[in-house]
Amino acid sequence: MKSLTDPSQALSMGLAKIRTEFHVPDGFPAVVMAAAEAAAKRVPSQHSDRTAMPFVTLDPASSTDLDQAFSIEASGGDLLLHYAIADVARFVEDGDAIDLEAWTRGETLYLPDGKAGLYPPALAEGAASLLPDGPRPAVVFTVRVAEDGLVRLDGAERAIIQSRTKLAYDSVQASDVPAGFAEMARRMAMNEKRRGASRVDPPEQEVERLADGTFRLSFRPLLQSEQDNAALSLAANMAIADAMLAHHTGLFRVMSEPDASKVQRLRNAALALGLSWPASTSLHDYQRTLDPADPQQAALMLEIRHASPGASYQPYQEGVVPWHEAMAATYAHATAPLRRLADRYVVRCALAIANGQPAPQAVTDAFTRLPKVMGRAGARASQINHAAIDLAEAVMLRGREGETFKAVVTDVNHGVRVQLADMPIVANLNAAGLGQGDGLTLRLVLADPDQRRIVFEPA
Repeated sequence: MKSLTDPSQALSMGLAKIRTEFHVPDGFPAVVMAAAEAAAKRVPSQHSDRTAMPFVTLDPASSTDLDQAFSIEASGGDLLLHYAIADVARFVEDGDAIDLEAWTRGETLYLPDGKAGLYPPALAEGAASLLPDGPRPAVVFTVRVAEDGLVRLDGAERAIIQSRTKLAYDSVQASDVPAGFAEMARRMAMNEKRRGASRVDPPEQEVERLADGTFRLSFRPLLQSEQDNAALSLAANMAIADAMLAHHTGLFRVMSEPDASKVQRLRNAALALGLSWPASTSLHDYQRTLDPADPQQAALMLEIRHASPGASYQPYQEGVVPWHEAMAATYAHATAPLRRLADRYVVRCALAIANGQPAPQAVTDAFTRLPKVMGRAGARASQINHAAIDLAEAVMLRGREGETFKAVVTDVNHGVRVQLADMPIVANLNAAGLGQGDGLTLRLVLADPDQRRIVFEPA
C-alpha cells in the first residue's frame, strides 16, 4: 500500500481526463430517470411472501447496490442455499427507456472517484437493491449443496424478501452469518479441488480515494469473508449453468488456458520477483500455491490474470459443452443483475426453466446479442481500470527520474516487456539484444501523469 504524493492534483485531473477519453456517462438522460422513478413505485403482484426467511447481505461496507441476499438451512447431509437475487426485470421492461440505456452501457463502470451505474440510483441503490430498509422483490434460487460440494438447482421463485441486516466484509463476525456459511464455503472449495479448478483470486491493485480527498495505490488481498461469500455466488452460478445446459438454452462464461509463450513469460516474471517455480510444475498447479498476502506472489497472481486469454460469453450451441477452464466447469453469470446486463436475462431464463416453462423469446433473442455487447463493455471497463492504474503509477514514480530499478525481461515477442523486481509494475522497453528471463538494471527516464506514461532505459 503506497500513499500518492499529489500536491498538484494530477491524479484528480487525470481521472477527469479518463472519464472524458472513455466516454464514461455522467448521470442518466431525463427520460431514463423519469422511467426509473416511476418503476420504483410499482407494487409487486406476482411474488410469494418470504419475508419470514432470515436473509442477510454481505458486501463492501460502502456498497448500496446490493444484488444478493442469502439464507442457509440444513437438509439431511445437504445444505440448502436460498439465494435471493435482485429482481431487476420486475422494474425494467424489454424495450423501455431504462432497458435501452442499459444496452448502451453493458455494465457498471468503476473509477477511484466514483462509478457510472448500469441503472439509475432510484433502482440500483433504491427500490431494486436488497437493502434492509424494507421489503424488496427478488428471485430466490434454492441451490442444494451436497457434502462433497456438488450443486443442483432445486427451484426458483419470485418472492418478496426482507433482509435482516447489511453485513460488511471488513467487520462481519462468524455469529452474524447463517449457520452453515463457513461449511458451505468449505464444501465448494473441496469441490473446486476435486474438479482441478485453477481459479485463483489475486489481490486487487486499486486506486482508492480516502476520506480526506487524497488517494493511495494498494494491493488489496481478498478477505476470508469475501472468499467465503464468493463461494455462495459460485454455487448459484454453477447450478444455474447446469440447469440451462440441461434445457438446451442459456448464456455461459467460457475461457481457455494461456498458451505456451504466455506461460514462459509468467515464468520470467516469477524469476523477476524472486519466486521459485520448479520446471516440472505446471501453471495450473503452481498458481494454486501462491499466497496473495505476499507482495511478490500477489504481483505474479496479477500477471497470471493478465496473461489469461480472458473469459467471454457464449450462447447455448447444440452439441457444444461451454467450458470455463479456470473453473473446470460449466459456468454462468447470474448473480449481479444490478451491475451486469447479461445477468438480468440469465436470471429470467433460469426462473422460467426451473418452473417448467421455456425461456422467453425475448431472452433467447438477447442471448445472441449479448456476447458482443458484454465484450465491448468489459473491454471498456478493463481499459478504464488500466488507465487509472497507469495514472497512479506515473504519479507514484514522478520525481524519481534518474533512479535505478532491478528488473527482468518477461517478453520479447511483442516488443520488450520488463517486470520490476521491487514493485508490481510492467513496462515496455526500447532495447535490443535481450532475451526472456534476462535480468537488468533500468533507469527511470520519465514519469508523466498527464500522459499516464512511464519510460525506462537500460542503466
